[in-house]
Amino acid sequence: MKVVLSIAGSDSSGGAGIQADLKTFEAFNTFGTTAITVLTAQNTTGVEEIVPMDASFVQKQIEMVFKDFDVAAIKIGMLFNKEIIEMVANVIKDLDIPIVLDPVAISKAGSPLLKDDAVKAMHTLFNNVTLITPNHHEAYAFFGYKHGDKKSLEVIKNLTTPVLVKHHVVELAENRFSVDQLYFQDKKRVFQSPLIDTSSLHGTGCSYSSAITANLALGHSLEKSISIAKKFITRALIKAPDIGHGPGPINHKEGGAYVEVA
Repeated sequence: MKVVLSIAGSDSSGGAGIQADLKTFEAFNTFGTTAITVLTAQNTTGVEEIVPMDASFVQKQIEMVFKDFDVAAIKIGMLFNKEIIEMVANVIKDLDIPIVLDPVAISKAGSPLLKDDAVKAMHTLFNNVTLITPNHHEAYAFFGYKHGDKKSLEVIKNLTTPVLVKHHVVELAENRFSVDQLYFQDKKRVFQSPLIDTSSLHGTGCSYSSAITANLALGHSLEKSISIAKKFITRALIKAPDIGHGPGPINHKEGGAYVEVA
């Protein structure tokens, strides 16, 4: 069984962060390990409080995992502050395994999840990962990206790492689609699925990036990993349990039951 490490924050409501990552890893028959960066008091309506871990303790968690397991891939999520970011950048710089960076900056409920002075520090990670998976808000924060703006798109294309900009809604005839766009230098690949009419969107970004990570660990190519993860998220949204008073969680178990699992 392949071992995957998530370096991310804890979600007390269980739908996002470390908890969502572990559920996703298990859906793809991989073994999830964790290094918790922050504790949060949150639910589907928002984040009430964030307590960051000391960077040295986050590093110790990572070291203990690597001492005991042959880690096949890493997913990086919420890092929160500059100290944790700088430590993670130092840890991953010499690793030769797939690393997916989900540059978490804001929750689905609109709560900020990254300190202002940490935005610039995040750039130190970009050259040492396999894929960066921002949503549109995060793509704007880190790259100045605006859909259809050629100048901001050039910034992304000039990176040495592929960038998957998630969830652009496209209307074709009477149908609506969720479109993710993968950019790498002069190449562009579009991944689309029918737009699911649901408010159960809590943790979709975390789960999507961790699904990509799990499939990279299983030996799939980057594009195939994204395609499988897209199907996983779509099914998990369709089967969402409709719980909570805000944007509810997806159904990780059902999502994994209907997609290719190696």
